[in-house]
Amino acid sequence: MSVLVVVKVSGDTATFQKALADRADEFVAVGDRAKQMGAIHHRFGIGDGVVVAVDEWETVEAFEQFFGDPKMKEFVASIGASPVPPEITIAEAIASPDEF
Repeated sequence: MSVLVVVKVSGDTATFQKALADRADEFVAVGDRAKQMGAIHHRFGIGDGVVVAVDEWETVEAFEQFFGDPKMKEFVASIGASPVPPEITIAEAIASPDEF
């Protein structure tokens, strides 16, 4: 069974949005690496001083290996994240009659 991962990172959302445009090729490379390591779905959202990533991964271990990589941490810091550790929620994905 897969897992849902919600990562909430405090930071500068304007810097993040600029990075999405200016460094799109880097985001694509990170996404490709994530897929190779077991990511199934990925989506970003922004709020008041936060960037949220909502992912589905094959396993918790696959996500932890990906997100724990020092190069990934450097990348996250370079796109506007504050030095405060992100808030991470992991839950088992389950089927429901209302999913879409």
